[in-house]
Amino acid sequence: MEKLSLHYIVREPKIKTENTSLLILLHGYGSNEEDLFSFASELPDELLIVSARAPQTLGSGSYAWYTIHFNSPKDRFSDIPEALEAKKIISKFIDEVQLKYAISPEKTFLLGFSQGTILSYAITLNYPEKVQKVIALSGYVNSDLLPADVNAKDYSKLDFYISHGTVDQVIPVTAAHKTTAFLDQLTIKYCFEEFPVGHGVTPQNFFEFKKWIEERM
Repeated sequence: MEKLSLHYIVREPKIKTENTSLLILLHGYGSNEEDLFSFASELPDELLIVSARAPQTLGSGSYAWYTIHFNSPKDRFSDIPEALEAKKIISKFIDEVQLKYAISPEKTFLLGFSQGTILSYAITLNYPEKVQKVIALSGYVNSDLLPADVNAKDYSKLDFYISHGTVDQVIPVTAAHKTTAFLDQLTIKYCFEEFPVGHGVTPQNFFEFKKWIEERM
């Protein structure tokens, strides 16, 4: 495995063609690259799937993209300087993977969960030319990670699948509602679905975003 800037695991497509698409997975706080990779066997055979490991080690098999200050007020919950650095790290990693496997931004999907979703939003809203299709599970747009010229960016090619649990106690569903309202202001295309679950992904949720990916491959 060629050394890239982040540790990762990969599932090569069973059938590689000129139209092969890339799916990059960004796990949540306290998880690892194996977590979302468990979806890989059920996703389309034509997909090249790369699952990245966050750089901060919390414990054995537990990683984070940036620090969460659990005892701080909600508006200071996330370590913003670390999150901004994580945004740069992931951006560089996406470039490396696209170059290594010769896959264009138009053929790239980004799937995040929780902290991985927050950073997926940050990546695409800062660099809309890098990835256009995003599966955003149980997360939200953090305004502290947005570009200063957000209203001047060209977001015409962005396309989001967004889902959230109605009884999520980690990130309340109201955060997702604020995110969709924000995307509406920028006239960004998205599909939003809620599921009767906490901070997680139901089988029905998986089926829906799998179908969303297949329709865009």
